[in-house]
Amino acid sequence: MRQMVIASVMVVGMIGSLQAENWPQFRGEFFNSQAQSAIPATWNESTNVSWTIKNPGEGWSSPIVWGDNLFFTAAVLKQPAPARPAQANDEPGQRRRGGDDSRLMQAVYSWQLYCLDAKTGKEKWTQVLKEGHPPLERHGDNTYATETPVTDGKHIWVYFGMIGLYCCDFDGKVVWQEDLGNFPMKAGWGTSSSPLLYEDTLFLQIDNEEQSFVIAIDKESGKEKWRVNRDEKSQYSTPIIWKNSKRDELVLGGVFTRSYDPRSGKLLWELDMQKGRSSASPVTDGDMLYVGNELRSRGDDDGGGYLYAVKAGGNGDITPAEGETTSDAVAWTLSKSGLQMSSPVICEGHLYLLSRNGGIVNAVDQKTGESVYQKRIPGAKAFWASPWVADGKVFCPDDSGTTHVLAGGPEFNVLHTNTLPGQFWASNAIANGRLYLRSTEMLYCIAEK
Repeated sequence: MRQMVIASVMVVGMIGSLQAENWPQFRGEFFNSQAQSAIPATWNESTNVSWTIKNPGEGWSSPIVWGDNLFFTAAVLKQPAPARPAQANDEPGQRRRGGDDSRLMQAVYSWQLYCLDAKTGKEKWTQVLKEGHPPLERHGDNTYATETPVTDGKHIWVYFGMIGLYCCDFDGKVVWQEDLGNFPMKAGWGTSSSPLLYEDTLFLQIDNEEQSFVIAIDKESGKEKWRVNRDEKSQYSTPIIWKNSKRDELVLGGVFTRSYDPRSGKLLWELDMQKGRSSASPVTDGDMLYVGNELRSRGDDDGGGYLYAVKAGGNGDITPAEGETTSDAVAWTLSKSGLQMSSPVICEGHLYLLSRNGGIVNAVDQKTGESVYQKRIPGAKAFWASPWVADGKVFCPDDSGTTHVLAGGPEFNVLHTNTLPGQFWASNAIANGRLYLRSTEMLYCIAEK
């Protein structure tokens, strides 16, 4: 009998190990960019590149994976906008940095969803979801396909900012679509907050300069379940679901980080971030949530730059009193954390925060909030895409195409530098031993050969 039980356990374990790993949304199933399977620690153009395809259009959206299906979005330019006048600081081959680009509203784009074979990169189908003029301007460093889609294995939900929300089945057929409105964004910078799926509900954080709100939508019908107006202006981070021992919470970043009951929209707690800008999403570990925003010094959002460790079960205003760094629901506060565009990750008991400027990484003790090192990674360029964690290592992709691999833990140790051509601003996906990286020009699949 004992042998039969052992054999049964082994069979169950084998079945579990054979189940496909999925990466269904921005930063993966648990919003933490943690690989569930082994991936290569090193690669270059000739090593461990399983396949590549050329990007059909612009997009900083991440690829997502379900089984053997890889999905990604792009805004394909069909008719260019009028040429802008030459500028003195233009350089050949360089993307324009800074400022909005309202000319693009005169261009014609095709907003598309793609499905590839995740193993081979072979295209299965393409669905055109909309074609026409963009209804809003965007920053020269943004795209019209920056939001990452989400899937439950039966449908894919695609949000193209103010362009529209779409639900497609796994054959590419459009099941429903909704127009959630077109609202001005700060300085014409455009949008980036991705949709979130929880049980049978889709959530979108639509912060803007006119009337910000969070909306809950029935995933099957596209009908609104609830909507809560937010006292926020334009923000760019993606919400997460925090499943802790007390309850499930919908957490949104901003000048105030706020937690809502995902079923009703009731406000559970809020935390004053002391202004700043929210682009990075929070990360959780059991009953602890880590949330921060970017330090700003350019206008009415001057401030921020703090990282907070929030304990489960908070209610109401959980902001520490003036001069304090803790409260009943805040375990610690770190000022000048260095958090900017990239979302943080957790590895070997430490949080890793990447700076857009100077290629700097800040490693923070998860329990105490102490910065154990803040180092400039040799040769690193700006960090825009979020890092990921695999096998006790932290992978930090800079915008030059180089991924710097750090040892997890309190010691600063660069283990590898892996370089591919292109500019990398999109965050990654990992599933079934394969790493998917998207540059401005190419989509790469990295896997052991």
